[in-house]
Amino acid sequence: MDDAIRLVADSALAVELSEAQRAVLASLMTVRDLADDEVLVEEGASDDQLYVVVSGALAVSKRAQPGGKWINLQVLTKGDFAGELAFMGEEPRYAALRSAGPTRVLCLKRDRLESLLKSDPVIVYRVMRAIFRVVHGILHRMALQANELTNYIFKQHGKY
Repeated sequence: MDDAIRLVADSALAVELSEAQRAVLASLMTVRDLADDEVLVEEGASDDQLYVVVSGALAVSKRAQPGGKWINLQVLTKGDFAGELAFMGEEPRYAALRSAGPTRVLCLKRDRLESLLKSDPVIVYRVMRAIFRVVHGILHRMALQANELTNYIFKQHGKY
């Protein structure tokens, strides 16, 4: 359990949590070790878990065609979250999550976090703030990239 507490403490989920709160959160989470190219979640699957990359890398991947070669859309590394939108809702995954080399992730099921709503709502609130900070950072980065692309296209008069 001490290892799980340390892993949680090192994650963005625990930024606002006290040591005692980190221990409570760690007790709700599982640690999963993945072999190279192991699929954590299939494309199209419904999943209510949040994943935090502890070591290694998770590829957000789609297949070019059924049974075909993987195409990596993004590679997540230490500290990155995966599945934050599915964690909040029930949408099927638009892409698979698979390991790119040996990978370790922390897993948090939504109902396990929600079990703290009556006993320790502050932990739930602070974890949700952490998730939204990460999502906000992603949206901010996407907006900057869209702006750069727009500037590139219009400054080049559509010649790219």
